[in-house]
Amino acid sequence: MSRIRQLPIELINQIAAGEVIERPASVVKELVENSLDAGARRVEIEVEEGGARLIRVRDDGGGIVADDLPLAISAHATSKIASFDDLERVATLGFRGEALPSIASVSRFALTSRPAAQEHALRVEVDGGKPQPPRPAQHPAGTTIEVRDLFYNVPARRKFLRAERTEFGRIDELIASLALVRTQVEFRLTHNGKAVRLLRPASDEATVAVRIGDLLGEEFLQQSLRIDHAAAGLRLSGWVGLPTASRAQADQQYFYVNGRLVRDKIVAHAVRQAYADVLFHGRHPAFVLFLELDPLGVDVNVHPAKSEVRFRESRLVHDFLYRTLNDALAQTRAGSAPSIAAVPLPQLQAGSGGHANGYGEWRGQSNLGLGTREPLADYAALLGQAPLNTASFAQASPVDNAAFVAACAAADDGSEAPPLGFALAQLHGIYVLAQNAHGLVLVDMHAAHERITYERLKTAQAGQGIRAQLLLVPISIAVSEREAACVEDQAARFAELGFELQRSGPQSVLVKRLPTLLDGADATRLIRDVIADLLAQGNSRRIEEAGNDVLATMACHGSVRANRRLGLPEMNALLRDMEATERSGQCNHGRPTWVQLSIAELDRLFLRGR
Repeated sequence: MSRIRQLPIELINQIAAGEVIERPASVVKELVENSLDAGARRVEIEVEEGGARLIRVRDDGGGIVADDLPLAISAHATSKIASFDDLERVATLGFRGEALPSIASVSRFALTSRPAAQEHALRVEVDGGKPQPPRPAQHPAGTTIEVRDLFYNVPARRKFLRAERTEFGRIDELIASLALVRTQVEFRLTHNGKAVRLLRPASDEATVAVRIGDLLGEEFLQQSLRIDHAAAGLRLSGWVGLPTASRAQADQQYFYVNGRLVRDKIVAHAVRQAYADVLFHGRHPAFVLFLELDPLGVDVNVHPAKSEVRFRESRLVHDFLYRTLNDALAQTRAGSAPSIAAVPLPQLQAGSGGHANGYGEWRGQSNLGLGTREPLADYAALLGQAPLNTASFAQASPVDNAAFVAACAAADDGSEAPPLGFALAQLHGIYVLAQNAHGLVLVDMHAAHERITYERLKTAQAGQGIRAQLLLVPISIAVSEREAACVEDQAARFAELGFELQRSGPQSVLVKRLPTLLDGADATRLIRDVIADLLAQGNSRRIEEAGNDVLATMACHGSVRANRRLGLPEMNALLRDMEATERSGQCNHGRPTWVQLSIAELDRLFLRGR
């Protein structure tokens, strides 16, 4: 080993660049975040060759005063914090003072800035970490930073850059993620002289929705739930995608903590648990969520790129996220999803003689808006018997039709039909066809009944509490000392879950009691997983999930099977139960239980009006 020496400032900055500057998108992130911290209302990003040749970021923010310009490219110099108290309450995106000197050390760098109160702008250039004296320049109020030939003096790093298209794709994704949270800021993105994005400022809910539609697609808005909930000093707002709109990749998941996009294991675990009962295996939910909390409750200084955070009350945050999302998804009852909204019908121009295309006048089909008297008469004609009333429906089948009878009785005054309407027929013993105010409803009767049965079993289980049974022969499990200590400390928590665990040695645990519902399950593996959850997150739902798996199997075997003939009263009872059951839009495995075809969609299928 050689003697200890002080590293040159250029080498210090290049080491910092290795942590902060991974690719061109990392440069864009640091520069645009600085613009946002400076109060910019318009940010323009120009990129050439995927950012390898040129990155130029121009803003109309507060600018940098002349005396501070040399400090801006000095290591660990910042205007955003001045004391440890400021570090604990960071409210800006950047604060470490590493970005500009790190970027300047691996590129040909130029910074031009002018505050509104300053008469002239100044420009400072840096080539490979060596700054030149500032000189006057022409520039409007704000700042422009140019980064040319990224990694030109670090060839090994330059070789790791991907293709131009790939690198620009990362930059485009970054700008989209910033535009989702800073909706009041205008963003312009140009690549090789071609305009790629122009995102106008959004000032209200309607224009924010337009921006989200531009960035994530109109389908995301149509297939998502708007949430806004506050409790225990936390607030969660944004959009969560419906389970039926899940994706093959986790490419539309944006989670912001106090305006900062982060990736966090606590958050990912809470979201995954909230979707556990409604998401198909291997699928990923889409969401744009904003968590707001006291800056003292989150540490953002845990990663050089500031992409990770650490919550001081991680269990509180986890439980808040899970309960908020779980409650929102529980309201996705069949018939109440956003996709059921009526679609406006196209208006066609009449042809010669007041007719459309020579097939007579076409005015489009209006919403049905049927009360109960019309469908009851239709059923009578379908069955070839006298018109039925609600009493005869109740006598037609041994199935409990109380919900359907009540709906019919309440709607006998001519009011609108229920959300899922009334059953018309059964198709191949698998699907129920129903007519509602919007058009045709198709229901997978087994999947729907499976969800209804499953939710009833869960409710019954919750009312009885977790029943446990004493083991004739206790089970001994070998664990680490840390895990054994966790069992000893969390004995009351395990008791709530239906377990009786006792530490029997430095690295062993004795299982004396198990939940009755988990009889026959792999208790050793389950307990190990619960201990791991308690150590990592301070909480675990594995016992509940394992119990739910048993209930889901019971619900599947206890539900109506394919090819079973159902009468109209039975089908209507199923529809009413779906409307009243939480999460009835999906079965236990995440498959959709119903599909709505509007009159407009049916008209398009049959080319009506063309």
